[in-house]
Amino acid sequence: MNILITTYQGHNEGSTQSITFLCKGLSDRGHNVYLGCRKESFIYELMQNSNVTIIPMTFKGKFDRNNMRQIRDAVLQYDIDLINAQASKDRYSTIFAKWFYKLDVKLVHTRRQKPESDGLFIQNWLYSKKTDKIVAVSQGVKDGLVKLGLPADHIEVIYNGTPKSKYDAIDYKFTGQLRRKYQIGSEDRVIGCVSRKKKQIQILEALKHLTYPVKMIFIGIPEPPEFASISKEYQVDHQIWFLGKIPPREVLAHYPLFQLNILASTMEGLSQSLLEAMFMKVPVIATAASGNLDLIDDGKNGLLFQDGDHRQLAGCITNVFFKPALRDQLINNGYQTASDGYSIEKTVTNYEKFFQELIK
Repeated sequence: MNILITTYQGHNEGSTQSITFLCKGLSDRGHNVYLGCRKESFIYELMQNSNVTIIPMTFKGKFDRNNMRQIRDAVLQYDIDLINAQASKDRYSTIFAKWFYKLDVKLVHTRRQKPESDGLFIQNWLYSKKTDKIVAVSQGVKDGLVKLGLPADHIEVIYNGTPKSKYDAIDYKFTGQLRRKYQIGSEDRVIGCVSRKKKQIQILEALKHLTYPVKMIFIGIPEPPEFASISKEYQVDHQIWFLGKIPPREVLAHYPLFQLNILASTMEGLSQSLLEAMFMKVPVIATAASGNLDLIDDGKNGLLFQDGDHRQLAGCITNVFFKPALRDQLINNGYQTASDGYSIEKTVTNYEKFFQELIK
């Protein structure tokens, strides 16, 4: 197959990793994969020295005529069979490019998070009538799209996956340096949160209810302005770091420090950070919402808490730290979930079969 994958975003986040895994996975199976992305984006850098052909595109807005011509030219030059749009602006530009230039190509949109807008008639009409299919990365995302008015039979669920190979490159020497940097001893309780800005405030609020000190490391966000006032109410002296955005290799090197990983998010498609933690045998806690419900079987491979219930989250944290049998169960089952149930091989196979059926 000749496949054009497009993305406007391509920042240093989980969705970017998922797109690169998909591109490389399909390419490794002998398909001709072309990636349309912004030259200044992080994904452009990531895909260098791969078998994927990178096509610089602009994506300056929903009605970027230059971008539509770029898509048209790529389809004609490379005899594209199918376009897979991965982000918001390219969802529109791919629709209009196919429509205006009458391109004989299949069009699939991938939705990676629960929709936040209420949806509009014209938007739903474009997505349902001017695409051949929509891929949702979890049942939670599909349910959100159906709630907005998109037909259920137009949406295919293909779960995200994580590749085992990326964990082979973890720099454990760097992990040792980090352990010394944070002065982590054998008795310390260390919590991690790897995510761009979502509902991390709920984690900070939950720390108020802990009667024992923890070391908390936030990766992906700067210190929020509310932190100063929240921390004044802590019963004990927690140590908390906000690292902002750091390179993926450094992110992976932090997981061995964590005894627990928390994701507070109600918009999640299927979280790479949860999959990473589970694969690295770190117990996980997440909000009982959207794609987290697909990934986590509460009490078996992770724990769930209700959105906004800080005391329940604090209780989950305490259970992981002070119930060894539960902790071991979460670790073992979480690893099996990430390594077997959500492997990147399964994801690529499902996309491959789905695309081939559409093209036929």
